[in-house]
Amino acid sequence: MSKNSAIFTDIEQEDIRKAIEHAEKSTSGEIRICVEKKCPVPDAFERASIYFLKIGMDKTALRNGVLIYIATDDHKFAIIGDEGINVRVHADFWDSTKEKMLAHFKNENLSLGIIAGINAAGEQLKKLFPSRDGDKNELSDDISYI
Repeated sequence: MSKNSAIFTDIEQEDIRKAIEHAEKSTSGEIRICVEKKCPVPDAFERASIYFLKIGMDKTALRNGVLIYIATDDHKFAIIGDEGINVRVHADFWDSTKEKMLAHFKNENLSLGIIAGINAAGEQLKKLFPSRDGDKNELSDDISYI
């Protein structure tokens, strides 16, 4: 197991990476996962917003990046979409995606919850930002540990 084995097994990390890779295959959008044990600010959305900018999620060509942020010990999470996707998804999309994830989290299955979020985001990205000729993977598919 990796150094982050207390959070995910190597198999879980690989399943998450593969889910991102699969979701991004049919879209120009980018999905990233950011995990830390404790959220250093009261609001997970605020922390995710800071990290969103820090890792360059706002630098994709079509502004269609999605970040899923999780603070495992604090049981907090947030999903952020860049302005390109936010103006195009229906109003309750992020909340409904969070609910899909939360159903798995409540059963103590963090990796399946993350994959549910990746799949939901990937479906929307596929509809709104289909893959184009010459698309390239602009951001890493690996989990980012803070």
